[in-house]
Amino acid sequence: MHTLSPQHRVDIPSLTIVVPCYNEEDVFFFCLSELKSLLEKKIQEKKISVHSHILFVDDGSHDKTWTLIEQAAQADRLVHGIRLSRNRGHQIALMAGLSCTETDISVSIDADLQDDIECIPKMIEKYMDGNEIVYGVRSDRSSDSFFKRWSANSFYKLMEIMGIQQVANHADFRLMSRRALQNLLQFEEQNIYLRGMVPLLGYRSTQVFYARKERSAGESKYPFYKMLSLAIEGITSLTIKPLRLISLLGAITCLFSILISIFVIVQKFYGHALLGWASMEISIFFLGGVQLLCLGVIGEYIGKIYMETKHRPKFFIQDKV
Repeated sequence: MHTLSPQHRVDIPSLTIVVPCYNEEDVFFFCLSELKSLLEKKIQEKKISVHSHILFVDDGSHDKTWTLIEQAAQADRLVHGIRLSRNRGHQIALMAGLSCTETDISVSIDADLQDDIECIPKMIEKYMDGNEIVYGVRSDRSSDSFFKRWSANSFYKLMEIMGIQQVANHADFRLMSRRALQNLLQFEEQNIYLRGMVPLLGYRSTQVFYARKERSAGESKYPFYKMLSLAIEGITSLTIKPLRLISLLGAITCLFSILISIFVIVQKFYGHALLGWASMEISIFFLGGVQLLCLGVIGEYIGKIYMETKHRPKFFIQDKV
């Protein structure tokens, strides 16, 4: 591994492409072929070191993914693999792969290769220009359905409102220098949201833009409910703004109650007592719903505190090839 100055990089960097995999046997050979061709070409052009390789991370797959990784690693020195003892989710699988890299730079990309691998050489050029982090950013979402575009835009706006610093239209397709990665690995929390954690490093960064492709085979590993879960994970692991909003909501509710009480007293004084069960029922259900919602948000944070205090390892590696 070379120690490179951020302002002056002249050596040929070694590269690890980290690919999290979960039940990806349908796309594995396509992914392997495309990434191998890219590595071989860039090694031949002396853009990256001969010590560069692909690292597949099997996140407890139930199909033949690990068998295919083993066979590929035994047949080609460009292929490495690790297998987690059980499924831990995309973010932790990605962290597991990144923690096993020892090269100058690492690029993370999903196995479906919907992210454009032709951006990787551009990322390397940006790194050679002195950037520590290079984000792959989608240039447009015209290929997405209306609902997916709306939900994605709403997600980024919500994150911005919550004060979470992240790059819009960026998933987990990024290049990181060894220095940036070493500092990222110092984050010890169990609740991982890399899209929000990486910008916290503060190192010099830039972006490359691309149009996302259709998935070549298999099914998306991020249906709507998983995207919603990821959003909740990002919000509750990186900001306490929801708790502050609860306090604000409580203050507004108290103020509203005081105003209603004054109104009722005035009406009573003038002999216009408000009778009826409708207003009472609405008040009960409204306040009950607000209380349950607030308890749910507080419970989410308490649950995360509980998990963090255990200091359990994020993952266990079962096999390496």
